[in-house]
Amino acid sequence: MSAFYDRMAATALRLIERFGLTATLSDTPEPNPDDYDPVTGMGPIIVPVTQSGQAILLDYTVQEAGIINAAGSLVQQGDKKIMLAAEGLAWPPTITTTILADGLTWTIVNIKSTNPAGTPLVYELHGRR
Repeated sequence: MSAFYDRMAATALRLIERFGLTATLSDTPEPNPDDYDPVTGMGPIIVPVTQSGQAILLDYTVQEAGIINAAGSLVQQGDKKIMLAAEGLAWPPTITTTILADGLTWTIVNIKSTNPAGTPLVYELHGRR
């Protein structure tokens, strides 16, 4: 990562920390089919993974909801736009990730990332309860 993108990621994290909140991301990794034991009939023990991240929860504007609806990804009442700083994350969010933020658990409907030159700076997540 270049020094410029390092500074950009640090700035995004600093602003989200200042105006946002700490969120807990949880995900359940995909099981490895090779871990299945045919003798015992036991599969792999799957342990959910968690990490903390810095996030801001925003309401969708009417204009954003209209654009997203036109694209076929409906925004429902109560959905939130979750801006998540990429800096400091051990793993990126996926569609199976859940986010505990502000006392509520959000599932991810859609993910967009701002990643100039392949360096993620911030993730824009469409969250739904």
